[in-house]
Amino acid sequence: MSVKQSQYGIGLDRTPANYVPLTPLSFLARSAAVYPDHISTVYEGRVFTWAQTYARCRRFASFLASQNIGYGDTVAAMLPNIPAMNEVHFAVPMAGAVLNALNIRLDAPSIAFQLDHGGARIILVDPEFAGVISEALKLMTGPKPLVIDVDDANFANGKRIGKLEYEGALSQGDENFAARLPEDEWDAIALSYTSGTTGNPKGVVTHHRGAYLNAVSNILAGNLGQHPVYLWTLPMFHCNGWCFPWTVAAAAGINVCLRKVEPTKIFELIKQHGVTHMCGAPIVYNTLINAPDAPKKSGARPVVGLIAGAAPPVAVLEGAESIGIKLTHVYGLTEVYGPASVCAEQPGWDDLPADQRAQRKRRQGVPYPLQEAVTVLDPETMQPVPRDGETVGEVMFRGNIVMKGYLKNEKATQEAFAGGWFHTGDIGVLDEHGYIIIKDRSKDIIISGGENISSVEVEDVLYKHPAVLFAAVVAKPDSKWGEVPCAFIELKENARATEAEIIAFCRSQMSGFKTPKAVVFGPIPKTSTGKIQKFMLRDQVNSAKAISA
Repeated sequence: MSVKQSQYGIGLDRTPANYVPLTPLSFLARSAAVYPDHISTVYEGRVFTWAQTYARCRRFASFLASQNIGYGDTVAAMLPNIPAMNEVHFAVPMAGAVLNALNIRLDAPSIAFQLDHGGARIILVDPEFAGVISEALKLMTGPKPLVIDVDDANFANGKRIGKLEYEGALSQGDENFAARLPEDEWDAIALSYTSGTTGNPKGVVTHHRGAYLNAVSNILAGNLGQHPVYLWTLPMFHCNGWCFPWTVAAAAGINVCLRKVEPTKIFELIKQHGVTHMCGAPIVYNTLINAPDAPKKSGARPVVGLIAGAAPPVAVLEGAESIGIKLTHVYGLTEVYGPASVCAEQPGWDDLPADQRAQRKRRQGVPYPLQEAVTVLDPETMQPVPRDGETVGEVMFRGNIVMKGYLKNEKATQEAFAGGWFHTGDIGVLDEHGYIIIKDRSKDIIISGGENISSVEVEDVLYKHPAVLFAAVVAKPDSKWGEVPCAFIELKENARATEAEIIAFCRSQMSGFKTPKAVVFGPIPKTSTGKIQKFMLRDQVNSAKAISA
């Protein structure tokens, strides 16, 4: 069978003049050329311009090249939100290598696995994590990476474990180093590991094209405009900071670095630097809302905040407004570069009463501007569920902002992409407007007496109680019903509540079968990004689902 030839394919070839592979490295080069004297980064008295940041990135890329680091090599980083962590997001791919940003809360065995699995040739280490990295290096079974210390005068009692310090490495590099741009935009730019609660985590491989597109999508979805002032409350290791190192470079903004999430410090930085944007999990905003020195709306500087995860409690959305933060809900996973859908606001929402406005804004929404699709499908038929807000299915993504796949795990990659969609494992519905509403993770649905109970729905009610700071609901084995909801509650400072009071409060606002049958008070375990570690809670109550990832 002959293939039809189009007139538009004759003599109209792809050339260097009309095609350049997409890469976020272009954003840094442009901002340094167009806005060389604009501030790029501030951190504890240190200030860099875009020209200086570009030079520093090229210096470190040059150093990496001198160490024979190039195409396909992995460079790991165990760093908090300091300038060096932002810089390596550019310097490492400039050398043609792949950045593996490590979760700073991980233990030594987990780090050792990731360094071995990813084949890290170099690792940058902050003094705060020297101990755990030293232990991880001992546990490695493969070749050990070269260790480069990244000193920070703002962390006391740190120690060096490497042969070289970061600034020393920069001094050896050439600031005129020519960045190695990808020959193919499908080339890997980053390696990020999913949380492995049962066995080893999976290595998510992302590419230059996706990083470029999601960086631009962040600008559009978050209304960043030009020259935003971005506060780093979100860990840069988490999905590469949701691609925001590249986003801020594209918008020629200011990176306000923050070593640790501390409410008092955050409020100071917002006021001092005129912060316009920030990101975080619901738990981060809830901490700010309940901080003793939280500003009142009338005296607060307006900040746009992106909030991610399952539906944030209405109390968090309303509370954020009370301290001057206007939240936009985004949703995604490591496999889709962080957020890849957004609850796109519609005209008139701001005129609604606070509770109605919050109900609309807590949806997971629609595709990111440059993501092809996100919807809810029946995983058996792969057909969209009705837009009735009731019929559940699995949330799935498709498009350019989806990972290449899992490193050295073809089986898991094929399963994740079955049917031509990325399967998230999240259970959701579609409302009448086509907006996604997540009901739960598939493993967090509680099946009590044959009835499905959404833990998110129960948690939303718990957050309405005035004494509740944080809440999580998991399945607890029950001889009669199979399993029932069990609530874990972390109370606000100086607040008091009893199990009977909490249960009665829930019963007054929801069906009896959805009401928690047990309440456990105390600190709730959380990840470094503020997500509650439900697998630990399931284990605590001997849930049948305690072994779920």
